[in-house]
Parts: sequence; C-alpha cells; structure tokens
Amino acid sequence: MTPLYRALEFCARHGRWGLVVGLVCGLALPGLASAMRPWLPQMVAGLLFITAFRIGYRASVGQLTDLPRVLSEVLVLQLCLPLLAFALFWMFGLTGALAAMAIVLMLAAPSISGSPNFAILMGQDPAPAMQVLVVGTALFPLTSLPVLLLLGPAFGGIGGVVTTGLNLIVIITLATGAGFALRAFLLPQPNAAQMQRLDGLGVLALAVIVIGLMAGIRPILDQSPLDLAFWVALVFAANFGLQILASRLTRSLVPAHRAAPLSIIAGNRNVALFLLALPVDVTDALLVFIGCYQLPMYLTPLLLRRLSPSA
Repeated sequence: MTPLYRALEFCARHGRWGLVVGLVCGLALPGLASAMRPWLPQMVAGLLFITAFRIGYRASVGQLTDLPRVLSEVLVLQLCLPLLAFALFWMFGLTGALAAMAIVLMLAAPSISGSPNFAILMGQDPAPAMQVLVVGTALFPLTSLPVLLLLGPAFGGIGGVVTTGLNLIVIITLATGAGFALRAFLLPQPNAAQMQRLDGLGVLALAVIVIGLMAGIRPILDQSPLDLAFWVALVFAANFGLQILASRLTRSLVPAHRAAPLSIIAGNRNVALFLLALPVDVTDALLVFIGCYQLPMYLTPLLLRRLSPSA
C-alpha cells in the first residue's frame, strides 16, 4: 500500500478531527487563507466533482426510490424556508441588512456535499442525506431563482439574477457530470478499501477548502472582535437552531431513519455554492458569514451526535 493510500485511509478514519484541523488552520494561517481566497469558486467546483465521483451516477439514481418524498423535502428546505425567512425579515424591515440576506441565501442553498459523511460520523443512515443532496443540488439553480429575484437589487436586477442562475446550471452540470463520467470509466465497481480512500479524499478536500472559506474571519477578529462575536453567534444560532428544531419536528413527520439526516441538512447548507456565480462585491461582503458558518458546520459531528434518539 502506498503512503498516499495510507494517508487517505487515515483521513477517512479520523474524519471528524480532520474537519477541526481545517478550521484551526483557517484561523491560524491568515496568509494562506487570503492566498486561497481568489480560488474559492474553483475549489467549490472541485469539491462538487469529488462528491459526484464519490457517489457515482448509479448510486445517485439508485438511491432515488422515493422521489416524491425527496422532492417535497427539497422544496421545503430550499424554497419554502428561505421564502418564509424573507417574509419575516420584510415584515420587520430588515431585508436590506447583510445578515438577513446571508440567512436567506443560506436557507436557499442545498445540502453540503459532506452530509452523507456527517450522517455516518453521527451513527445515522447516510442514504436519506445522499438522496436530498443529489436532488437538492440538481434543482438548486431552479429553486434559488425565486429567492434571488426577491433579493434582485443586490445582484443587479433581473438580468443579474438570470445570469447567476445560468452560471449555476452550467458549473454544477459540468462539475457533477465530469465526476459521474470519470467514476463510471475509472472506478465502476470500487471495493471497500477504494471507497474508504474516496471518503478520505472528501475529508481532505473539505479540510482544505475551509481554510480559504475562513479568509474573511481573521481581518474582523483583528479589527473588531465584537463584530466577529455577532457573526459567530448568528451562525451558531442559525445552524444548530435549525438542526435542533428540525430534529424535534421531523420525528413525527418522517420515518425514523430520515429524521436525523434531514435535521443535519436543515442547518448545514452549501452556501459556498453562491461563490460560483454571484458578483464579487456580494461574495466579498458575504465571506465573513460564510467563514463563520464553517464553525458550527464542521463541529456538527462532534457537538450534535445526539441529534436523534437513536444517535
């Protein structure tokens, strides 16, 4: 076995702590985080490719045995929740606030690509998480359009929203399509050891990308710790609050094996996907939220292991 294979298997076995290492590096190495910042869109697309390669087209389609249920779950998570949040912010006159826009965009985003891995790390069934991940990512360019239209002025009006939606469709299709195609060509029937190495590659990719995603944190920490405390409190309340609330609600609404995976996804969204298509001035403003958001997200497998009675 080569040193690379051993390293990937080590990453897979210690995935929870690998995510924490990425967080620590993002905070401790601001120079590296800043250097990686311009490459964030490419890294997000690369993570999509790795996830598609890990899952494979056959497994993705094979998991969709209950498509109507999965579609309803995706529409609630990615369309109903952000529209409800926007309505609440509108009632209180807060739609122009950066924090409000960040929360709405977060709710409009699909599941993080690591949600099946999070489910495994938390002792849960990864299949429901994989279903919602696949369908949610596929529908994301469409479900996000109504939300982007409501936030239109920030993106240059209707023209900017349409451009954003088209960019998302093209990039997501190319990244996932390439991942599926290469998986079918290079690794059609992976064995257990190969799957473990792919899991390790996914953990490694998540740990690396989080360094760049946290580029917006260190400057605020140095300049205004109180502002950073506000953002950290906001993301923990949004992320953990949604997971805990969803855990309570889903227990009586969905089969038991789906409750915890859906709760994980409710709070852990791939908001970084918006870096692929939104204007640079918007993504720069959102980077502090995205950076802080990685803290509760990457700590979920450690701190919310009792998300369901079976955990």
